[in-house]
Amino acid sequence: MKGEVKKVVLAYSGGLDTSIILKWLKNEYGCEVIAFTADVGQAEELDHLEEKAIATGASKIYIEDLREEFVRDYVFTAIKANAIYEGTYLLGTSIARPLIAKRQVEIAQLEGADAVAHGSTGKGNDQVRFELTYYALNPYIRVISPWREWQFKSREDLIAYARENGIPIPVTKEKPYSSDRNLLHISFEGGILEDPWSEPPENMFILSVSPEKAPDRPTNIEIDFEDGVPKRIDGKTLSPAALLSQLNELAGRNGIGRVDMVENRYVGMKSRGVYETPGGTILHIAHRAMESVTMDREVMHFRDSLIPKISELIYYGYWFSPEMEILKKAIDETQKDVTGTVRLKLYKGNCIVIGRKSEKSLYHGAFATFEKDTVYNQKDAEGFIRLNALRLRIRRMMRG
Repeated sequence: MKGEVKKVVLAYSGGLDTSIILKWLKNEYGCEVIAFTADVGQAEELDHLEEKAIATGASKIYIEDLREEFVRDYVFTAIKANAIYEGTYLLGTSIARPLIAKRQVEIAQLEGADAVAHGSTGKGNDQVRFELTYYALNPYIRVISPWREWQFKSREDLIAYARENGIPIPVTKEKPYSSDRNLLHISFEGGILEDPWSEPPENMFILSVSPEKAPDRPTNIEIDFEDGVPKRIDGKTLSPAALLSQLNELAGRNGIGRVDMVENRYVGMKSRGVYETPGGTILHIAHRAMESVTMDREVMHFRDSLIPKISELIYYGYWFSPEMEILKKAIDETQKDVTGTVRLKLYKGNCIVIGRKSEKSLYHGAFATFEKDTVYNQKDAEGFIRLNALRLRIRRMMRG
């Protein structure tokens, strides 16, 4: 079977695992390896990738800037849905995988490759996310998952293989945890974080200062939404990626967006994850506030009932599933008229809504006021309450 593979497109980050995989594919499969790296906001992690991939044995490498597509079509879709897994996780890693895998399949087709490969382990969620996307977009694709094939058991095994095969690896001290970064977040897991009782070290965080070290004066900002999509910060129109980048900077400077949770992986085990999602945290809070004045009550409650399912589908990797297609259309329908401006105060780890306004607002001060009004007859509430209490009264009466 290995001899049948002539060309593979590898999802390549340039880290230890995918560097090993690149050489391992050439050694074990005897095939050509094309590296593919999606720029979804890894920043300096992309430095010198081309030289490293070629030096490790890749015949060529694609490094493609997908940041605008990532934020516009994936992050903003999740924001519109208020997608948040198990009430805490804003799905930073999960939401990037279908985009990366989609482009990888497209490059495989462009290059006439026999297979695609990834560096996800056999214990995690990412293997599922990548492969469900591969098969959804190309049901005949050959998938190679080295972590499920090779005999390596530890990081030490990988380092030994790298040295044996002349693979350049960092000489600096390895971080005692793994991380994944994009424009929406950075995640940390494994290593010293595997004890859920241990507090994460402060020097681990990259995108945010600690709330204790945040400025003593608050930062006020305004975000404009159009049909559920953020468009402007303080009146300035920005592209999706630029908008999220600016919010990351503002929120990170004020210590906003840190999450420490134990989550349920799709494969069945619990895992401790620590996340920094500064700009995404602001958008989630601001979007909720915008909905509060523009969205019909029953539409909101119905949409809210969909949040666990949508979040689960994203987390598990079913972005390109028929049920997700239906749900995305439903979410888009709910977002019509979620338009206006939200004002927020950023202060020492807190993102506080201090104002919201909209020309499409359903908030009517004349009805809501506790002062004298001429539009609401309080006497009407009596019949409303008695009718709604009828089944409760009958239940008590039947019990005697």
